[in-house]
Amino acid sequence: MAPKEKILRQPMPEQEPKVRARNFEEVPFGYSKETAMKEASRCLQCKKPKCREGCPVEVLIPDFIGKIAEGDFAAAARILKDKNSLPAVCGRVCPQESQCEVKCVVGKKEEPVAIGRLERFAADWERNEGGVTIPPIAAKTGKKVAVIGAGPAGLTVAGDLIKKGHEVTVFEALHKPGGVLIYGIPEFRLPKAIVQAEVDYLSSLGVRFVMNSVIGKIRSVHELMEEDGYDAVFVGSGAGLPNFMKIPGENLNGVYSANEYLTRNNLMKAYLFPGHDTPIARGKRVAVLGGGNVAMDAARTALRLGADASMIVYRRSHDEMPARAEESHHAEEEGVIFHLLTNPVELVGDEDGKVRAMKCVKMRLGEPDASGRRKPEVIPGSEFELEVDTVVVAIGNSPNPLIPATTSEIHTSKWGTIIADEATGKTTMEGVYAGGDVVTGAATVILAMGAGRKAADAIDKYLKGA
Repeated sequence: MAPKEKILRQPMPEQEPKVRARNFEEVPFGYSKETAMKEASRCLQCKKPKCREGCPVEVLIPDFIGKIAEGDFAAAARILKDKNSLPAVCGRVCPQESQCEVKCVVGKKEEPVAIGRLERFAADWERNEGGVTIPPIAAKTGKKVAVIGAGPAGLTVAGDLIKKGHEVTVFEALHKPGGVLIYGIPEFRLPKAIVQAEVDYLSSLGVRFVMNSVIGKIRSVHELMEEDGYDAVFVGSGAGLPNFMKIPGENLNGVYSANEYLTRNNLMKAYLFPGHDTPIARGKRVAVLGGGNVAMDAARTALRLGADASMIVYRRSHDEMPARAEESHHAEEEGVIFHLLTNPVELVGDEDGKVRAMKCVKMRLGEPDASGRRKPEVIPGSEFELEVDTVVVAIGNSPNPLIPATTSEIHTSKWGTIIADEATGKTTMEGVYAGGDVVTGAATVILAMGAGRKAADAIDKYLKGA
């Protein structure tokens, strides 16, 4: 008998780097049916799958991959949606390499099964060809839940609780639902039509969305519960307060927070100006400060807006960068320049108050700091000047303080995050739960969804008096 052919991990076809660096269309094209089935056939169908342990929402990974291998894509999509309300999103932006795929048994001897790419395939196939199916909905309980924030955590809570028979209303401050999926992640990494399709799916289940509603301003948490009749509240208001370097010159024209820079582009379509009435500085020499996924998004966006040079300026080395390897790799392929072990100390303006340069110092790595990463140290006498005309600060965000500031019973940590039980999301206020970035600080989409899932289970038990 001839030996079984060894199947290698199937690559994802994508746009050429030089082409995609100047357009906002999605970079990877996705698997074909044939490629997806071939990749799915690599799964060993482990009886005790380690990959599930790495998934915060506990997707039945071997089950859905097995259905893809059989060619039953509709069943694969149904299995995915049983645990994950946003599979098309997670298939694109989850850090699979450090979650499910890092635990894949196949990965011990060769490259792990491409779980994320298969998740994306099944979700896309259902949306494009199979038609979306509505899962069973429990009988109405008569209980009302208010969800504050239509980001990944809030959408997960809404999807889970509506299926359990509760009435769910999502209040969102912006004019479109999706949270960071809409305003933070660029079109070339997560097309907004996909986010809208996922939201439409929740609407089809009965979730009500109320836009342009800043809870803490138009209504307080108390008013929602005592006057509007909500039996429980979930706070998933995210981390939308940008951090800055606190160095001289940050108030110069041409200096953006990554929040503003990306929101103008992604939510308000500045890249389509004047077709969309949102202006933005189209710098020729753009420096992005930071080394996370947001920094990569901003640097790649700058290229697409026409920059001659788009630069990442990061104080540690490549090994310590928090960005996904795939994101930094894509940025490098597209021509983003990396100034590593470099830290800005001052932004320099011209006579019109516009940034023209950035004073930096070179760094070296010392002993690990409290986070376990090697601590960067300044190399004496290493100061130099970098010519720039636009600076984007992407060094993280803090939670929006509005809800805790208007609800004294909800206690916060010294970092401003809401204090909530890790297993349930229960806050210090009766009937109020929280999860996602407003509890953990800025993290990943899938971790926010995992927190939403736990909170939804806890809210369901609370409403049923269990």
